[in-house]
Amino acid sequence: MKRRKSRPPRALGSVLAGVMSDLGLQEAGGIVRIAQCWEAAVGSEVARHCRPTALRGTTLEATVDSSVWCHELQLQSRRILAALRRELGDGAPSDLRLFVG
Repeated sequence: MKRRKSRPPRALGSVLAGVMSDLGLQEAGGIVRIAQCWEAAVGSEVARHCRPTALRGTTLEATVDSSVWCHELQLQSRRILAALRRELGDGAPSDLRLFVG
């Protein structure tokens, strides 16, 4: 019996993005890509208080841990969307909706 060559492990997010795309679930794949670059795009402080939860068309929905952070991030929404565009290119969301949760 031939032995398979072992490959280095791959990040689960990269595997899921490919599977979701193969299944025609691009929005789900989109949220995976956003989650992968979230901290790099928004910074560690914001990432501790807010996480991307859904992508509906071109609108990113994110959950924030308090109303104070929700208000602050609403004020920063243009900056956040611009940072996501730098990270993701054309696949970046164009709108941001924040929810306390």
